[in-house]
Amino acid sequence: MNAHRVALPAIATLLLAAAPLFAQHDPRVEPADVYAITGATIHTLAGPAIEGGTLVLRDGEIEAVGSGVEVPADARVIDAEGLHVYPGLVDAYSRLGLTEIGAVEASQDLGEITQWNPHLTSATAIHPASAHLDVARANGITHALVAPGEGGGLFSFAQGGEGGIPGRAAFVHLDGWTVEEMEIDDSVAMVIQWPTIRTETFDFSTFDFEERPYTEAKEEFDENVRALEEWFEAAAHYRQAVDRGDPARFERNLKLEHLARTLGGGLPVIAVANEKRSIESALEFAERHDLDLVIAGGDDAREVKEELARREVPVILGPTQSLPDEEDDPYHSPMSLAGELHEAGVTIAFGTFTSADSRTVPYEAATAVPFGLPREAALRAITVNPAAILGVGDRLGTIEAGKIGNVIVTGGDPLEIRTPVEWVFIDGMPVDRSNRHRALYREYRARP
Repeated sequence: MNAHRVALPAIATLLLAAAPLFAQHDPRVEPADVYAITGATIHTLAGPAIEGGTLVLRDGEIEAVGSGVEVPADARVIDAEGLHVYPGLVDAYSRLGLTEIGAVEASQDLGEITQWNPHLTSATAIHPASAHLDVARANGITHALVAPGEGGGLFSFAQGGEGGIPGRAAFVHLDGWTVEEMEIDDSVAMVIQWPTIRTETFDFSTFDFEERPYTEAKEEFDENVRALEEWFEAAAHYRQAVDRGDPARFERNLKLEHLARTLGGGLPVIAVANEKRSIESALEFAERHDLDLVIAGGDDAREVKEELARREVPVILGPTQSLPDEEDDPYHSPMSLAGELHEAGVTIAFGTFTSADSRTVPYEAATAVPFGLPREAALRAITVNPAAILGVGDRLGTIEAGKIGNVIVTGGDPLEIRTPVEWVFIDGMPVDRSNRHRALYREYRARP
């Protein structure tokens, strides 16, 4: 997915110099195949909290959890009396591993310049040594969706609301020496940047923005949606040809092959849409093509919340700690949106839509609590709901036997910014919480 491949050696040198070493095993306990966390209050999110419980992790999975669980003889025991165990937290829409330093173009690998790339996956571009991964992991983020986006530069900037298909999102652990070690699912969803109506365009001759008539912008929006229609119709025809089983009738097309996976409620489709008209357009489109739709962004989702609930379309919300989009919006608009959608019956999750801020996921959810989102719902929106939305709820999201051993041990409520994260387990292993933030803190605390 790299439009800057010639710069890869320089990128590697830059990032390795800026980041700590790859994630390592937590030095406080010797490596083992089996771990037992004892004496903690375990919040399984699949039932009531277990006081003084025991959690056993074996070979990357949760083997047992409960109040009367026997500690295996070969287990490394971690005494967590007075602490709390929660499922690992999730950034449901991130750019982790795709971007490092915003001002350094060579460290950006968000996507290709071309508009239609359903055959590509963000997994191929993730950089496991990114310093952002270490920082997010230290704050209890154990796995994340990594979504591709526009390729960047002036071309993407000038494209405005044209939309397109940047590729497929990957779902990964935030630990591993290679992408293959991090991978949970390299194609968890197809991402579509939904077209928008833009009355403001960028003029390269004047290097400034210009206004244009709404009718012209609306006509362009309809053309962009028709372009999406053509791609999905072509994918449907391609699948029909493949199903007929006559190789002479078609030439293999990887773009259409992967796009066809979304038809009939197959691979989930994440439509990045914020404006009311874009969300409504995506809902109608998904119904026509029988897509398993997820809305990402959803700034205006409150205006269509009943329809979202009726169609059972979940929404991955962006940061709540932000300013309103429109001048006349109330100040609390981003903060109250989650509560309004939850009350309407819409399943929600939270994503940062960034890389550097991924660590703030629990606080994005927490900010919505005083504005109408129940605390339990906020916690589920960064654990249970993302896993269910992305089709991995059978493997992640709750603490139950047989699920992947992604859990965190905390000093209290993970939604509270003062709560320390004491242990982080990813794929059943305790990982080192060292990161660039901690290193800089120690360095400047020790300055002369």
